[in-house]
Amino acid sequence: MEQIQSYLNPERLESYMSTGLALGTKVLIALIIFIIGSWIAKKVKKGITKLAKKSPQLDETLFNFLGSIARWVIMAFVFIAILGQFGVETTSIVALLGAAGLAVGLALQGAMSNLAAGVMLMIFRPYKIGDFVDAGGHFGNVEDITLFTTDMQTFDNQKIIIPNGKIWGEKIINHSHHPVRGVEMKFNIAYDDDVEKARQVILKTLAANAHIKSDPAPFVEVETLSERSAELVVRPFTDGANYFDVRYSVPQEILTALGKAGFRTPYPVTRMLQEKG
Repeated sequence: MEQIQSYLNPERLESYMSTGLALGTKVLIALIIFIIGSWIAKKVKKGITKLAKKSPQLDETLFNFLGSIARWVIMAFVFIAILGQFGVETTSIVALLGAAGLAVGLALQGAMSNLAAGVMLMIFRPYKIGDFVDAGGHFGNVEDITLFTTDMQTFDNQKIIIPNGKIWGEKIINHSHHPVRGVEMKFNIAYDDDVEKARQVILKTLAANAHIKSDPAPFVEVETLSERSAELVVRPFTDGANYFDVRYSVPQEILTALGKAGFRTPYPVTRMLQEKG
């Protein structure tokens, strides 16, 4: 009976009420912090992802990833603030998270370098899906770009997955960047032949090709005078989509046209002497 009366002591009841009120206040404040923090985190994520929709030059995948990172960083501070409301020493928690992040970063150093390269590729967009590029020591059609790798398909139908760290910082040649491209090729005309006539034969052959543009006009001029021939540089222009068709079919068309016009490919003097001997 005396024990029950001691629990019903007004001073002790007041102490319990004060402690309960303080705890309830902390829980309420923690709940408010969580609600407000979650709302801010979602708004920040949506704001970042909306940036990608404002311009076609921005990659949506990258901004979704950055938005998710921003959200979780904010939520981490929210949970630390909530723990602080209950008297938990947060300094040690922040130090622990920092040490854990450093350890993970060192363990995944290669992956992080690929991630950083992927972020740079998605921001500066040196190429996009569908482009023909020469990057990372490989040439092919870009099939996919992720935060860590770039997938290519080669002309012999192989799929190559290249880490972005192997691409960023090295030379990147985007063969599809400009809508109109020049295709350079060279032909040798013997000094005994009429160079101007050869020019006209080449220009006529180029004009008959449906893929070659008249504007800008094809460039056909003498570039080099060697010991045995005049070297003509031929540079027609075509749409980027037709570049490889022109690159690999037009030289044969020009050689055939020159042969029909009576032009012969000049041989080196050493080969001519060997044939006479």
